[in-house]
Amino acid sequence: MTRWNMEEFAVRLPIQLGQFVKLTALAETGGHARELIQDGVIYVNGQVNTRRSAKLNDGDVVELRIPGGPRAKIRVISE
Repeated sequence: MTRWNMEEFAVRLPIQLGQFVKLTALAETGGHARELIQDGVIYVNGQVNTRRSAKLNDGDVVELRIPGGPRAKIRVISE
């Protein structure tokens, strides 16, 4: 199993999942963020989250897991 390095990204909380995905460049646009979230490839704290409006908290871990494609893991840090 491949281990992925986790990055940290400081943001002003509260922030919605869709905004965080776009802000961290996991998605190129808001529409792309919506697609990734709806497709079930965005995980929060190890579980799929399909709600773009879900609020993130300090310490949450957001992951992009595209089968056979890019992967990323980012921890939310309060600014």
